[in-house]
Amino acid sequence: MAESAMISRHLRALWALPGTELGVVGWPATRRERFFGSWHYWWQAHLIDCATDAANRMPTATRRKRIAALARSHRIRNLTGWTNRYFDDIAWLTIALERAERTQGTNVRNALVLLEKALHSGWVSRSDGGLPWRVGSDYYNTPTNGPAAIALLRLGRIQRAQQMADWLDATLRDPETGLMLDGIHLPSGAIERPIFTYCQGVVLGLETELAVQTGEIRHVDRVHRLLGAVEEHLTVSGVVHGGGVGDSGLFNGILIRYLALVAMMLPGRDRQQAADRRMAAAIVRASAASAWANRLEVEGEPLFGHDWNKPAQLPSFVARVGHIAPGRAVTSSRVPERDLSVQLSGWLLMEAAHQVSAAGL
Repeated sequence: MAESAMISRHLRALWALPGTELGVVGWPATRRERFFGSWHYWWQAHLIDCATDAANRMPTATRRKRIAALARSHRIRNLTGWTNRYFDDIAWLTIALERAERTQGTNVRNALVLLEKALHSGWVSRSDGGLPWRVGSDYYNTPTNGPAAIALLRLGRIQRAQQMADWLDATLRDPETGLMLDGIHLPSGAIERPIFTYCQGVVLGLETELAVQTGEIRHVDRVHRLLGAVEEHLTVSGVVHGGGVGDSGLFNGILIRYLALVAMMLPGRDRQQAADRRMAAAIVRASAASAWANRLEVEGEPLFGHDWNKPAQLPSFVARVGHIAPGRAVTSSRVPERDLSVQLSGWLLMEAAHQVSAAGL
């Protein structure tokens, strides 16, 4: 039902071109949104990821065709190629396309070659282990280096991914809470201290996959420590707490994606690892149950709230729409539920809950 709601409300051909499909960033949509004057590169990457989730859940020719159309449309709308100046954007798209190729056979090999080159060559040696947020920036943050390291790891760059994980743990882990901080300015060393849910998610995913790939216990221990911090500080009654708006409408969904990965992939037979897998799965299930209980039904399809602990609100056409603010962040619509980011988080959550449930977790 979450997939169906996304298709009916948000998916539309790009500029009426045959064989294209892209996500309209608001519903109800303005004229500018319907014609993709606004489109938000990294939101579309997560749309591809969710479409891949659906195809993995129930493979059909239609779902596989949709993934290919979304990838092709992303390249067309970006105008200048597959990449841009923002390494976090590039990392999210690389993750999405690599999964689409690996699990569904989507023909994106040329794109992945270019994206991998951008991520690998973007490394700045003076950072001692990190990618800047964008080309020429002095800001090195978790939501760039986490997904970039996951992407590089899945593309076989294990050593570079491990370097990035070690740098993140040494540089941006808050010693008081155990949570991951947002980022650091280099060479000044000034740290930006906001706590965002997606920062925790990408590090949990990265450390879990490194534990699988390398067998090194430090990665398992980091998952245990961070998972406990997430449960303590970022959940209420087992549900991921709060909820973002605008760009941050995706943050909780990203945490959930990688909690599901921990639940299904964290290696180890000790009591600690078994308990960690159960805890990760329990947060996914509780969050999904709460989001579903608080949804609205609009023409028989769900509309998810931006805060999974609170009832969703119905957006209207006249509501203020989100826009790109100074610094490139996308602001929220007046009613956050109209934003594609919020509805993608809801869909992502439902797919993650299916995965852990189907695995018997």
